[in-house]
Parts: sequence; structure tokens; C-alpha cells
Amino acid sequence: MRPPRRPRLTTALGLLLAAALTSCGYGSRAAQVPDAAPAGAAGEKLSAGSVTLGYFPNLTHATALVGVREGLIQRELGGTVLKTTTFNAGPAEIEALNAGSVDIGFIGPSPAVNGYVKSKGRNLRIVSGAASGGVRLVVNPDKIKTLDDLKGKRIATPQLGNTQDVAFLDWISARGWKVDAASGKGDVSVVRTTNTITPDAYRSGSVDGAWVPEPTASKLVAQGGTVLLDERDLWPGGTFVITNVVVSQKFLRAHRDVVEAVLRGTVKTNEWINAHQDQAKSSANAALKTLSGRELEPAVLDGAWPGILVTDDPLAATLKTQSDHAVAAGLLEEPDLNGIYDLGPLNEVLGSLRKPTVDAAGLGTDARGR
Repeated sequence: MRPPRRPRLTTALGLLLAAALTSCGYGSRAAQVPDAAPAGAAGEKLSAGSVTLGYFPNLTHATALVGVREGLIQRELGGTVLKTTTFNAGPAEIEALNAGSVDIGFIGPSPAVNGYVKSKGRNLRIVSGAASGGVRLVVNPDKIKTLDDLKGKRIATPQLGNTQDVAFLDWISARGWKVDAASGKGDVSVVRTTNTITPDAYRSGSVDGAWVPEPTASKLVAQGGTVLLDERDLWPGGTFVITNVVVSQKFLRAHRDVVEAVLRGTVKTNEWINAHQDQAKSSANAALKTLSGRELEPAVLDGAWPGILVTDDPLAATLKTQSDHAVAAGLLEEPDLNGIYDLGPLNEVLGSLRKPTVDAAGLGTDARGR
């Protein structure tokens, strides 16, 4: 057993260059894809006639997949119509949020921080958590049997400077190994490969393993790979942010009641998912089939689902730690994250439902006095 140490692992925010800042680790930059028309709204309309929700067709966005499919979010909106749009990459969603074509979005920490920093804190707020976990190191057991065996091997990450890429670079550094972050060359060869291609690269032997999110990790396991490390094991309590809920500041100011209604829907969705795991897993997979045209194979779904925790808590302290690690790796200039969170609407909802409130780890709107 390894001696305990302060976790240096990061699902980090490392956003190396604007051109490299393209995803939460789940695909390349892509345009938004309108979903099917939402079910009709019923009841009293709130301050906005409609609200547009953006998310990814990915298991780490299970709250959105299930909440939309089961009507749990629309139910809280009453007569305000829920419209949905899906994305394949974080920057496209941030652009849509800035343009006003998306009001609220599910997104990973990297693009959320990038969007906040680039706008100098003017364009978005993180208003809730959504998911933790779902990242594993899977390797070829014929070539790699221990963590020390990674030295000299070729390990895939989704993209230069993305969440998992910086996590792996940080882990390498913690072991005393050297890798040039930009080129990926060093004691371990870090091979940037999109998640859609990684299973083929692994099958062909082009890479010896991968540090990747679900369901890519479980796809590699289905091909005979072995899980050598689960990132949850490197964080206190086994939790770290992988997906947040963000909102346009303009929309939040104008339609706080709508934001609270959406968050009430996500809180109730997370409660339902955690209480009905099998039904929720099936619902999420059915949503994936609707959105992408295919569902996950049972072995992949069953392997991926338990590693993802849906949660209302944004796990703000872990976002700060991730940012610090990205800075230490030289992939991010020191960001000013004060005010990135506005958890007031979420805590109003949690309080009304008699659930524990959450905190912003000193990064809330009060940190800027606004």
C-alpha cells in the first residue's frame, strides 16, 4: 500500500492555449446540436417564457440526461418551456452561453474556468455541482502491471491541456518523473488522443493505456484493459468536480426564479438517480441513444456507471486545488477565481427541501463584494 500523501491529482482546469482549450475531456470542438422538441409545459409561467439548457450526451452529464428525459426539470418550470441543446465540447457551449443561445449549461471545470477568466468574471457563474469521479487509468496488462511500469510507456489523454491531461501530468510530476507538457515527451510519453479514437489506438497497440473519463475507460476494459488507478482514490472522501452547472450572469439577474426552478429540478433529479440507480442508468442510456443514435453496450454501461457520483455540491475546494495544479504545471496563468460561484439560488432550493446547504470555499460572489 502506498503511504498517504496530500492529493496532487487533478481533474484540472489546465487550459494551455485558446486553441487547446476545447473540451471537458469528452470530444473535440463541435457546433451545438438541437435536441428533439421538449414536452409541453403546463402550469403557471415564470418570469421567462422559456429557458435553454445545454449539456453533453455523456454519462458525466447524467443529471441532465435523466432530468430532461424523465421530465423532472420541466415539472419544476411549470408553464416555462424547457428547451435543450447538446454539445460535443465545452468551448462551443461557452460561446453559446455568451451569445445568449444557451441560458444554463452543464459543463466541465476546464471550460468553466476558462470562460470565467477570459471574460474577467463577467459572463458566467457556477451555480451548482452535477457530478464527481468517472476518471480512471486503464492499461494493457501484458505491458503494464504496476504504476512503476508506466515509465517509458505511451499513455493517452484526451487532449493537450484538458482536464484529464493535466491530471496525468500532475500525477507524473508527483512521482518525480519529467515530461515536457507541450510535447508530451519524457519519462512517460503522453499521447493526446480524442476519446472517440482512444479505443482503436489501444486496440492497435499505438498506446499502452489511457487516463480517460467514462465511458471511454470502460470501453478499454471491455477490450481487455486493466484499471490500474481510479482518480477517486487520490482525493479526500473520493470526490472531485468533473461537471458543474453554469448560468449566464445576464440570465441569472433577469430570471433568478427560473434558475431556481431548474436547480430544484436538478436537485430532485439527483435524489431520484441516487435512489433508483438501475432505472436511472437505463434512462441515461436511452437518452444517449436518442441524442447520439446509439446506446452503450451493457458491459460498458455497467462498468462506467458506478464510478460517477451525481451531486448537488460543486466541490468548490477541489476546483481550487485543480487550478493550483494546472498553474504549477505551467499550463495556466494564476487565475482570479473570486466570484466564480453564486450558490445563493442552489442553497435557497436546498434549504426549502430541507437538505444541507453547500459552500463556495471562499470563491463565492461575496468574495468580490457583488
